[in-house]
Amino acid sequence: MIRCPVCHHENYDGALYCSECGAPLYVPATTQNLKVDEDAWLPTSGDFRSEAVGKDARIILFLVESGQRVFLESGRGEWTLGRLASGQAVVPDVDLTAYNAYEQGVSRLHAALRVDAHGRLTITDMGSSNGTRVNGIKILPNTPHPLQHGDIVALGKLVFQVLLQSGSPEEGK
Repeated sequence: MIRCPVCHHENYDGALYCSECGAPLYVPATTQNLKVDEDAWLPTSGDFRSEAVGKDARIILFLVESGQRVFLESGRGEWTLGRLASGQAVVPDVDLTAYNAYEQGVSRLHAALRVDAHGRLTITDMGSSNGTRVNGIKILPNTPHPLQHGDIVALGKLVFQVLLQSGSPEEGK
């Protein structure tokens, strides 16, 4: 049995998330132990930011389970995260359907990422069914929560690491 570090619930061996509170039961990835595709562009270590993002910064969502990366469109100040469903009138800016979002418990409009007036990145749960966690802690719905480079975010059970990078891809090569 695996004891949850958050709520102390006993979970079956091999479980990745607590069946009681949804907290991850594994050691979250850090920028030092991430395995990435060497042929794909990744910034150099000096490019990562922990504080203000800035207009020319890139925001990358590193999907922990698959190792895939979602690059958010530069020059925007807000992105909604969720999944598509047939007949849905409002669609998310970042569609996570291709990453098994439905099976992972991601709502149609699950959360919003925003860059505030000071250039800081925040995430807001939009009243999702399965909640949003940052570094294993459930955040309150409709309340912005600050994010930093390396934070682990779970939308339901879909886990990604936030990577913040200054400059453009050409600068990191």
